[in-house]
Order: sequence, then C-alpha cells, then structure tokens
Amino acid sequence: MNPTPPLFLTGLRCIICGATYEHGNIFTCPICGEQGVLDVQYNYESISPHLTSSTLCQRAQTHWRYRELLPVSPDIALPPLHIGWTPIYEVQRLAQAVGIKKLFLKDDGRNPTNSFKDRASSVGVMKALEFGFDTIACASTGNAASSLAGISAAVGLKSYIFVPQRAPEPKITQLLIFGATVLKVQGTYEQAFDLCKQACDKFGWYNRNSGTNPFLVEGKKTAGLEIAEQFGKDIPDWVVVSVGDGCTIGGIGKGLQEMRRLGFIERVPKLLGVQAEGAKPMLEAFKSGKDLIPSDTNTIADSIAVGTPRNWRRAIQQIKASHGDMIAVSDDEILDAMRLTARLGGVFGEPAGVAGVAGLKKAIAQGIVKPKESAVAVITGNGLKDIQSAKQAAGKAINVEPSLEALEKALR
Repeated sequence: MNPTPPLFLTGLRCIICGATYEHGNIFTCPICGEQGVLDVQYNYESISPHLTSSTLCQRAQTHWRYRELLPVSPDIALPPLHIGWTPIYEVQRLAQAVGIKKLFLKDDGRNPTNSFKDRASSVGVMKALEFGFDTIACASTGNAASSLAGISAAVGLKSYIFVPQRAPEPKITQLLIFGATVLKVQGTYEQAFDLCKQACDKFGWYNRNSGTNPFLVEGKKTAGLEIAEQFGKDIPDWVVVSVGDGCTIGGIGKGLQEMRRLGFIERVPKLLGVQAEGAKPMLEAFKSGKDLIPSDTNTIADSIAVGTPRNWRRAIQQIKASHGDMIAVSDDEILDAMRLTARLGGVFGEPAGVAGVAGLKKAIAQGIVKPKESAVAVITGNGLKDIQSAKQAAGKAINVEPSLEALEKALR
C-alpha cells in the first residue's frame, strides 16, 4: 500500500530557475544540476483554516504541531521521541555583557540527541519510511549523524553514517551507542559527503543529507515556526543563527516567513548569520554578491566547518529577504562565548552552538545590531558534544587536600 502523500504539499520548486516538479523522491533540479536545490511548496490558503492559534493550543508541544506545514504523510506513525518546542530564556546578564537591551536564548540542545539537527532527521526518517526504504545514510561532522542514528533507532531503520576524520569522539560514541554503522572517512567533510552520495546511489539507501535533500530543510524551519509562535507580537528584532551549509538559517527564515503569511506575526525579524573565521565561504559570497567559492576549513566549531556549502543560495536569499546581515568570528571569540553563555545565561553550548552569541556581540560592537534592539540566539547543540573544546573554555579545577587549612590556603 502506498502511503497518502502530504496533504497540503503542492510540489517542489528550484530556487535557481523556478522550475516546478511533482512531489517525489527527487533532490535537485534536473535543469540546474546539483546547484539547483529544490524548495517544498504548500497551499497556504488551504492550510490557513487548519493552523490557527486556537487549533495549536490543543496540540502536543513538539514540532509535529505544525504538521500542515511539514512534508509528511498522514499514514506514517510519528517517531516517539519529543522533538522541538524547545525553551526560550530571557538572559538579562548575558544581554548586558554583549551590549544589547534584550537577549533570549532558544536552547535546542534540549532535543533528544542534544542538537538542532533532530528537527531535520525526524523528517528525513519519515520520508525514508514513506518512500519505502529500510536503510538511511548521511554525511556529517557530528550532530546530523547522531540525530539520524538516534531517530533511526527509534523507528527501526538501519543507519550508515559517514564522518570526517576530525569529528569529535563524543559524537562518534553517540552514533555507536545508537547502533549506527559508522564510517570514518580519511578526509574532509566534503569528501565524506560525496562518498555518502555515491554509496546511497550504489546500495539503494535513502540520502538524508540536508544540503541537497529538500525535505530536511522543512524540519529545520520548525525552529522558525516556534520562535514566531512563542514570541507572537513581541518577536525580537533579530534572530541569530550559526551557519555551516546554510540549511539551518535558510529553514528558520522560511519558517518565519510562513508564520507571517499565516498571520501569527506581523513582521519577520532580521536574520544574522554567523560563520567561523576558519570556514566562511558563504560570508564571502554574501559580501561580494558573486557565486560561492569553496574554501578550506580550520575551526574548533566542527558543526559549521563546511568549506563547500550545498545550500548557500537559500541561506543568502533568506538573510537578504529579512534585511539581515552576516559576520564571522574567531575561535577565541567562540570560546569566550562558551564561557559567557554558560556563566551568564546558564546554557552550555558546543562551539557551533554558541557561535551566534559570539557573532551577536561582534555585530553590536561593529554597529550592525543596535544596543537598543532585541535578539534571540539559537543554541544549536549541547556543550557535552565537544568536551575538548569545553575544557579549553572552562579552565581547570583546584586540587586541594581534604582539610579546612588546605582549603583556605587554596582559596587564597
């Protein structure tokens, strides 16, 4: 029996040439090739009566509450894990430290595998089941991999994960505990990505890679849907997001645009995209207005260490549509943000997870963001994902003998 197609999905549209295609297991535009990333289209007029403040009040507080805006078949059982609807905290002391009137943190490290990527992987797993696959694969620097492994385990799919040599051990351990087959590629993320695609084509696995799979971005946009619903008319001036392949900020931007279209918010906040100094090809394209030129990467923020972003056009389109901006931060600035976010905001983020906070502080200093404005920074991953970087940021414990005299001496 073929599952019922997603109820409100009308097709797929190329973000370069605008060509449209019917819903199906298609990734990129045949006319434009791999650069022609597709965007999922919906019938918003039909969705509007079903998705209202009153209907949402009656739904579970997970990202599946926005089912009309997600490309999932109504016939496939949802994963049992609690994904999305992550908390937002106002952090006044951190706001003062970075120099802004109001600052909020959206803590996506609270998802089942402790990262934002659970949003995308949950939709990827649903599409694999809908299209009849029993095996799913992805390439990842860590978080997409662990999220795919965990959610695949929850629904009974086999998973194959391709990680670059530099992937942090805690993330690889998380993959293995979920039962994934982990393939540590002796090379870069880009080489792992290409090998994963070749393996999916060869062995008939479902390809979860969000850089080219149009359905994965739809999972990521749920953070934008949530931000709009959680803030309503009090939505901040800026939404700050770390940027690797472009899918996360592109998805959040789309979610915010959809919520404005459906009447949940009156305006779309400006997007601030933050890259690492050691991996900023998208920033260069944004500033130059020219096509992206791939680059080498060298940063502790492994989750955004992407030298060849596959979805850069979507990201730049959304940033420009919001009248936003981009900025890059050094590893030292990221480590400082890890300390500040934990000590003044109570949220422990991994390097890529707090890069947005570092970028916001720098953007305020440069006058891009005004001190009188407000912002919400999306913390995309928990700090325990990369314990080595956390140790660099945290400092060392004090060794003390078990006596009060020794304690007083140590404290002096």
